[in-house]
Amino acid sequence: MADVKSIKPTESELEILQVLWQKGQATVREVHEVLTQTKEVGYTTTLKLMQIMHEKGLVLRDDSSRTHIYKAAYNKEHTQKFLLNKFISNLFGGSPSQLVLQALGSQKVSEQELDQIQAMINDLKRKQNQ
Repeated sequence: MADVKSIKPTESELEILQVLWQKGQATVREVHEVLTQTKEVGYTTTLKLMQIMHEKGLVLRDDSSRTHIYKAAYNKEHTQKFLLNKFISNLFGGSPSQLVLQALGSQKVSEQELDQIQAMINDLKRKQNQ
């Protein structure tokens, strides 16, 4: 498995990872069938991407049978956390608050979402005061 610091999936690789996270594990054909529901992509392109992802350590492959079974090397939450931290570091100077302010200032936020955000803020404050 690749070192966590080497997780650098492309947009297409992230689409494949989404399928694998949803299914748990899948063959190239199963992944390809899901991908073709939203975009045009050739089977050989899907196959090649998944082979590259295996080389990069993004997916694990069980090749004990004729049909190879793939699964994500890292769970979704782990990957999200790593990529988000990298994004915050690279684009927002390491400031999560700058990310939040930018997101809230450029998008319409529902009352329910504001309540959730406020609950998170209250929870963080409670934890810091303990």
